[in-house]
Amino acid sequence: MKVTVVGGGKMGLPLACVFASRGATVTVCDVDSAKVDSINSGVCPFYEPGVEELLAEGVKKGVLRATTETASAIADSEVVVVIVPVMLSDAREADLTIIDEVAQIASSSLKPGTMISFETTLPVGGTRRLGGIIDQGGLRAGVDYDLVFSPERVKSLYVLSHLFDNPKIVGGITPKSAARGEEFYSRYLGAPVINVGSLEAAELVKLAGMIYRDVNIALANELALFAERMGLDFEPIRAAANTDGESNLLLPGIGVGGHCTPVYPYFLINEARTRGIPVELAELARKINASQPRRVLDKIGNVKDKKCIVLGVSFRPQVKESAYSPAFTLVTELLQRGAKVTVHDPLYTDEEIRRLGLEPGEIDGNEIIILNTAHDAYLNLDFQDLAKKGLKCVVDGRNVWSMDAVVAAGVRYIGVGRFTR
Repeated sequence: MKVTVVGGGKMGLPLACVFASRGATVTVCDVDSAKVDSINSGVCPFYEPGVEELLAEGVKKGVLRATTETASAIADSEVVVVIVPVMLSDAREADLTIIDEVAQIASSSLKPGTMISFETTLPVGGTRRLGGIIDQGGLRAGVDYDLVFSPERVKSLYVLSHLFDNPKIVGGITPKSAARGEEFYSRYLGAPVINVGSLEAAELVKLAGMIYRDVNIALANELALFAERMGLDFEPIRAAANTDGESNLLLPGIGVGGHCTPVYPYFLINEARTRGIPVELAELARKINASQPRRVLDKIGNVKDKKCIVLGVSFRPQVKESAYSPAFTLVTELLQRGAKVTVHDPLYTDEEIRRLGLEPGEIDGNEIIILNTAHDAYLNLDFQDLAKKGLKCVVDGRNVWSMDAVVAAGVRYIGVGRFTR
């Protein structure tokens, strides 16, 4: 089975490696020539547990290679899997520029009998729209080629385990296309497969899961605020509420980041507005979570001319990814309030931080520390020593520090849903 995976990033390359390990001959396509060279040399261009070994084995056996020539790779394939970025435009619309370009390439290179599966999360109706672009080349989706949607459901540091354990959702433009997608993923991925029938049903599965998470976090943030105002610590309350077998409240925090949760709800919200369908809860959850960094900063009070540092550019601990990180909102808000702001992250060099439009700094010598990312490197800070160097206040945006230890150092403590006595 000749398979092409378009997109050699943190989601696409592990998928390609698994396909190759299960008997497929795989070509990975990417526009980044340095990444292509790295893959062809058997060296993973990023850290993801287990992928380096699978990649090296696939390259050594001659069943895995990479190229920048997407058109020729698609033309030589029986199955094409597309997993390229779709992010948000400034207007919070799905930016389909890259995936549309892939569809245009496929329109002139896809051969009859091929199956093309889109794994990039899309608005409902998005895959059918891409099929329309491909059809401009003369082939007809569901007749001359099989069109499938099967959303990725993985996360960094856990990609392989999620690929193997999470059920693979599949939908097709026809029942035949859906069945072919189900057969392919069962054979070459080995995970459980759930065939939900249509393209739109599969698209909504992914969006529904992301909106559930966003709504859940928004609820946790609201309950945490209520508990705090009532003089209560929310965490033991949350843990107790989750013991009834019905509740699964997630953690409150200083903000929501990443490629998924702050992004994909807008795909459904925008489509719903276009169709006149009310989705008020999804809209409210996005509003609550987007405003959470500002709400937490409001607790500090006046920060004008204060030296502040935001700890963590990454949106997740131990993961070097900054997409839609609350750090950007925190820095913008602090600057607007007149603070002197720097940023620190142990995973980034100073130059990398500057390239993100932020100013790097050191933890020592700041009056206010705001924790955005609970990296291991931040879990055991010496607050007594930091207080001697001018620290007056900490904002524990992830509720990982000991309030007692901070207060004992003579430093003001602000948490999320934690009542300061």
